Amino acid sequence: VVDVGCGAQPYRRLLGPEARYLGIDTVAVRANFGYEVRDTVYFDGETWPVEDASADVVLCAETLEHVLRPAGLLAEAHRCLRPGGRLLLTVPFAARWHFIPTDYWRFTPSSLDQLCSEAGFIGIAVYARGNAGTVACYKLVALVLPFLVPGDGGLRPRFLQLIALLALPLVLVIALVGRATLTGDGGNDCLGYTVTALRG
Repeated sequence: VVDVGCGAQPYRRLLGPEARYLGIDTVAVRANFGYEVRDTVYFDGETWPVEDASADVVLCAETLEHVLRPAGLLAEAHRCLRPGGRLLLTVPFAARWHFIPTDYWRFTPSSLDQLCSEAGFIGIAVYARGNAGTVACYKLVALVLPFLVPGDGGLRPRFLQLIALLALPLVLVIALVGRATLTGDGGNDCLGYTVTALRG
């Protein structure tokens, strides 16, 4: 399994002991995102340090939106996969601008299908995560949380913190409703997309 844009490698522990895992990330994460994780191979440029047709799975979770040339990343994934190997890709859709300034894109199902097809993948399937209800719940929770936990380390005015604390039970209910809606049909609005595809 090649986990590209692996970050802190949150998915590594989900693999069985028989799986061989390679976490790779760009050297730019040190400067842009401020982290470096032990046991990650950092690379420069657009060519991955992976042999041709050597991987069974390429995992790319919440990374493609941070790549200036997404077609290049998908071409590399195709190159590294053995014939019949699988690409598993996730991207956000209804998400805030994050890891500024290196958050470049929001992809639709049609753009994901087109990009994967152009890279040579077959059997492409795009699945929505959540729906308009999930997005509404997510946005409501995102509005209140900064008042409970200031991200800048500063303190909010006491009356705003008090209002946020009083709203906490409602926020928890909204979060539970949002989680319950994840299994519903995605429709035209969702939190993000999951893509699976095969190298032919």
